[in-house]
Amino acid sequence: MTGRAAQRDRVKHLFIWPAFLVVLAISLFPLIYALTVSFQTIRIVPPTPPRFVGFDNYAEIATSARFWGSIWTTATITFISVFFQYVLGFMLALALHHNVPGAALYRVTFLLPMFLAPVGVALIARMVFHPYLGPVNDAMVAMGFGNVPFLTQTWPAIMVLSVIDIWQWTPFVTLLMLAGLQGLPQEVFEAAQVDDIGPWRRFWGITFPMLLPLSVAVVFIRLIEGFKIIDTVFVLTGGGPGTATETLTLFAYNEGFKKFNLGLTSALSFMFLIVVILFGTLYLVAARRVTRRYE
Repeated sequence: MTGRAAQRDRVKHLFIWPAFLVVLAISLFPLIYALTVSFQTIRIVPPTPPRFVGFDNYAEIATSARFWGSIWTTATITFISVFFQYVLGFMLALALHHNVPGAALYRVTFLLPMFLAPVGVALIARMVFHPYLGPVNDAMVAMGFGNVPFLTQTWPAIMVLSVIDIWQWTPFVTLLMLAGLQGLPQEVFEAAQVDDIGPWRRFWGITFPMLLPLSVAVVFIRLIEGFKIIDTVFVLTGGGPGTATETLTLFAYNEGFKKFNLGLTSALSFMFLIVVILFGTLYLVAARRVTRRYE
């Protein structure tokens, strides 16, 4: 039996390793090539031969006010949207878990925004928040507030981008939190009811602590995805007014596909990677400290 098991293992490796090596080569080659390009100055238009410049691209980015502004904009949109996504998603998951009337219909309806293309959502939002033709401004005028420049002033534009992200990705949080709620042991809640513990205390004393590891994972996923936002910003504001709503990914797009500065764009991509890794590490360290309090 041992010999047969070893033979089966060899057969499994025979199928796994070729696929693993192919995936590794496909992943590593672009990464290494991009890292090499980040130490050079390369332009497609006008075409210039590659020239090694060392860390000059990274130094230029680190001293760029536009780079730090894009980090601030990206972080602001991401933190605002993820906070409300988690709160609203958790609330909706709790409501669906307790079988509110029409729960089956709500489950389908709440998931629809998640399946829409972000570009399509942004195009609809551009019409909805149009300064003169949009229904939102029509309602504002009807209430006597006047036209609000939602897409041409910094903070209104950031709020609109956050609202769109909240609307589209709250269903994702709802879906995961609902799955977590349905996986909790019911015996604990039945014992709490027997002890006459109220709903509020049950939530903070039982439900929330038991779902805290899942909450950490869900928020982490949405934060990482939020940092990559580009499509809705590109369609709605194009990074404007000026560069007030320009995110990190849109900054890299503008450098790479408008200025064709491939060396700087590659360096910017790795700087973006460093920012995400640092933020992710700090978040996980802080989350670990919080979860230990509830263990």
